[in-house]
Amino acid sequence: MSETLNKNANLGVVKISDDVVCVIAGIAAAEINGIVEINQGVTGGITHMLTGKKNVTKGVKVTVEENSTTIELNIGVEYGVKIPEVVLQVQENVKKTVETMTGLNVNSVNVFVQNIVVPKTVNQEITAE
Repeated sequence: MSETLNKNANLGVVKISDDVVCVIAGIAAAEINGIVEINQGVTGGITHMLTGKKNVTKGVKVTVEENSTTIELNIGVEYGVKIPEVVLQVQENVKKTVETMTGLNVNSVNVFVQNIVVPKTVNQEITAE
């Protein structure tokens, strides 16, 4: 599915693929400090193991309706961060970035925290005790 923008009908039609919106949203979310990963689920993890390539769109779902866009993100956060503050920053940055780059109206950015990642140094200290 793709979104059609008709801002200037005299020049033609611009179509933006949902996958492009997913990439933009995934990159915008990853820019926020405290976000460690965009969860890819089981199949994305296997693909990453086999190919060595991460697909930033696997943890992002975009639903484009007539006048609005809804974005869903599955993320992993760093242990020790204030989750509500980090999630709010993700929502604001994703909304602003997608709207600026695509011209789409983002109605909502739903963030699901799926994982907390403990840094290896902290994890080693916990097991050493």
